[in-house]
Amino acid sequence: MLSSRFSYLRFFCVIGVHCGKEFLLTENREPRTALGGLMKEVITTKDAPKAIGPYSQATKANGFVFISGQVAIDPVNQQVISGDIAEQTERVLEHLSAILKAAGSGLEKVVRSTVFLKDMGDFAAMNEVYGKYFSSAPPARSTVEVARLPKDVLVEIDVIALG
Repeated sequence: MLSSRFSYLRFFCVIGVHCGKEFLLTENREPRTALGGLMKEVITTKDAPKAIGPYSQATKANGFVFISGQVAIDPVNQQVISGDIAEQTERVLEHLSAILKAAGSGLEKVVRSTVFLKDMGDFAAMNEVYGKYFSSAPPARSTVEVARLPKDVLVEIDVIALG
């Protein structure tokens, strides 16, 4: 029997199809699965830059961690670090690692990444650093050149990992 502090609801998710999912709401209206796990959790850490807009560093939902694009900003002073593409890529991957750790995950659990480069000519140097962090069983990845990145950095990377 369900505790009186839970309201029982039926939830229909729409992502191309309808799928019936049951979840509970706690007294403070947090959605939880029938097994009690949070359906969505915001992840933050002081070891990576604060979000510079209305978004979270990461969210954890249904066994996955979704990390917002990270750039080479020093988390202490919120300023872009100086350096070439290799140094900026290194810093971005350190931020991703810190956020994943805060979420109870790690780089070894990353299943998908997207790399945004200011200049595709930097691909080889970025790829060399990236390969040091994802040496065995690397995740699926897309790499694209973009016209401009936040704060005019050289690289931005976002990832999806298993929670």
